[in-house]
Amino acid sequence: MKKTVFTGSAVALITPMNKDGSVNYEELGKLVDFHLQNGTAGIVACATTGESPVLSHDEHCRIVEYIVKKVGKKIPVIASSGSNDTKYAVELSQALQSVGADALLMITPYYNKTSQAGFVKHFTYVADRVDLPIILYNIPSRTGCNIKPETYLELSKHPNIVGTKEANGDLAAAARTLKLCGDDLAVYSGEDNLTLPILSIGGKGVISTSANLIPKPMSDLCKQYFQGNIEASRKEFLNYLELMDALFIDVNPMPVKAALNMAGWDCGECRLPLTALSETNAEFLRRVLKKYGLAD
Repeated sequence: MKKTVFTGSAVALITPMNKDGSVNYEELGKLVDFHLQNGTAGIVACATTGESPVLSHDEHCRIVEYIVKKVGKKIPVIASSGSNDTKYAVELSQALQSVGADALLMITPYYNKTSQAGFVKHFTYVADRVDLPIILYNIPSRTGCNIKPETYLELSKHPNIVGTKEANGDLAAAARTLKLCGDDLAVYSGEDNLTLPILSIGGKGVISTSANLIPKPMSDLCKQYFQGNIEASRKEFLNYLELMDALFIDVNPMPVKAALNMAGWDCGECRLPLTALSETNAEFLRRVLKKYGLAD
């Protein structure tokens, strides 16, 4: 049995920006403290929600190093290091390992994509060259390619490949993955609105966008489930479902950054090509946040 990186709700942390577009480290530190105080089981740094496509290599490494030092080993810091260039994925993974990341999150190759055999070769090539546990990230809506359960089985044979963030929306496929891989591959929900269903088939938790705003409810949802309080977990899940959906009214992380700003944080705007929400979407999002007491 492989060691699980975390169990429960990990946050796919946003990257706060100053007005000039630089990284706002002061606000980043406050966000990290917020999660340490509210039950978050792990911090995923510089993933899609953290705007990894528009971060330079140096920014990426500095942000992870900052979070690692701020967290101080209280919870694992999982650094996103995926790429559609296998050699660069190795370079970035090794750099993030050197600044203290506890684990890596690796998205499937995007745009150029690959075959199922290519997934095995790509991830194995990287896993052979680092000493950290790796959580794969499968999100076909963004990458245009999808890891099949049988491919997960092959990948799970590597000692460093320990989990997957599954965001293909296919519960049946996730169930087959769990049946095939057993304890050799932890499955995490990559979609907030499928957190409870994933837990119900044996998932270990969620890597959550919504946790940026509601870390304690997302943590409690998972904890209640694992403690056997299924009805309490179900109620928490259904209660926050409207908010989870509202945070994906537009391209992630545009809505969650806007929501954090509405809730009193100073997270700035997304870097181009992402933009601010339209007035219509912003007004809708604010109405939803008011329902939950998260905005005035």
